[in-house]
Amino acid sequence: MKIEKGKLVSMDYSLYTDGPDGELIEETTAEEPFEFIYGHEAMLDKFEETLKGMEAGKAFSVLIKAEDAYGPEQEDAFVEMEKSMFVVDGELDEELIAEGEVVPLQDEDGNEILAVIAENNENTVVVDLNHPLAGVDLYFDGEVLEVREPSEEEWSRIHE
Repeated sequence: MKIEKGKLVSMDYSLYTDGPDGELIEETTAEEPFEFIYGHEAMLDKFEETLKGMEAGKAFSVLIKAEDAYGPEQEDAFVEMEKSMFVVDGELDEELIAEGEVVPLQDEDGNEILAVIAENNENTVVVDLNHPLAGVDLYFDGEVLEVREPSEEEWSRIHE
């Protein structure tokens, strides 16, 4: 069976930054594969284009440039916030706002978004709201393990 819209795809892959010699940032295995329904989830378009028409047993390698992945890093996604916004139960947790720490924030609709502390100043912190992989080229190296019709339960996951 070939990969096409609506098929469940099971695969293993290794994901590197900046090409095959880059840093390994994610890995799945045949024992714990990655599964998705082709054309129905938030997969990168260029990634899906590479897989279209493949069958089980087919290996793939694809370099996705940053602009086709999560885009370039946006300067306006760096936001300065008062440290008082990070006070919990009357106390400021300095470890929470250390540079490089990931902190959960809420937007005006109550949705959780993750930010990275970019700077810790005397009275403020600068948070980076860019996607963690913004500005990064991605290199996938893997194999299609299975292509099949999804079960009703698998379909229901994407329609929740």
